[in-house]
Amino acid sequence: MRIVSLLPAVTEILYAIGAGDSVVGITHECDYPPEAASKPRLIRPRVDPSAPPAEVDRQVRDFVSRGESIYAIDAELLGELAPGLIVTQDLCHVCAASPEDLASALARLPAERRPRVITYTPRNLRDVWKGIADIGEAAERPAEGRALAESLSRKVAGIEQAVAETRERPRVLCLEWFDPPYNAGHWVPEMVRLAGGTDVLGREGEPSVPIEWQDAMAARPDIVLLMSCGYGVARNVELWRSTKLSSGWNELPAVKRGQVYAVDANAYFSRSGPRLAEGVALLASLFHPSQTDVEFAPERGNLAQRLGIAAS
Repeated sequence: MRIVSLLPAVTEILYAIGAGDSVVGITHECDYPPEAASKPRLIRPRVDPSAPPAEVDRQVRDFVSRGESIYAIDAELLGELAPGLIVTQDLCHVCAASPEDLASALARLPAERRPRVITYTPRNLRDVWKGIADIGEAAERPAEGRALAESLSRKVAGIEQAVAETRERPRVLCLEWFDPPYNAGHWVPEMVRLAGGTDVLGREGEPSVPIEWQDAMAARPDIVLLMSCGYGVARNVELWRSTKLSSGWNELPAVKRGQVYAVDANAYFSRSGPRLAEGVALLASLFHPSQTDVEFAPERGNLAQRLGIAAS
């Protein structure tokens, strides 16, 4: 089978279930596992991902206001690759290409050459595990898909059990974007709960939404997680250093205690793939280091970096 993946999380899933050799096309963001990056790329963004957050937000809003997609699909390359299966998403039209983006490209193909298209649209961890099994079925790897989903579910359940008796559940603020500020949504508030914390603004299964800095400060979080969508630790730190906040921010319990962490959102939180289970483990190690087997240490700086009063 020849498969095109239009979502980085799906690419990870396909490789994790042993279907990597079947992947013939990916997006510009598919970088894990590393060998996936060598595949032909069918998607390019129409916004500049290297621009400052406020400029990225402005560009996205401009495209959306005109009813235009922020992604372009290479229809000619799609025809050349001749996939039998395309996996896309319909959860966030800002984060990845959607069925609507794909429609015009598929319309250029003869009817007999049009591939099967399935969507992967999880809103919580249960949806992620089910989606992994479904993708396994579609990719003709049903046993591998089910096994991976069950393994990930067990791992997260074990973490939840490890912190179940912990009396103190820190209040956690998860920032998915800084300028303008957004809270993290969908599966992230659930991950916080399972790891033994309480998300102060996010709602499980609901999209991220713009917030006011005053709301963030009024929530009085004990821990702040900097997890700009699609960015790793270094980029999150860089953007946070340039974020302008009122002086009241430095009076938050999280800031006073040095409990502000930049995390690798791209790997462990933004993408609805297998590494979300590792993201739950990372959160548990930050919230309750004495209760979990996974300890946060300086050598894990590629996963999270602890900051103090980090905003100007």
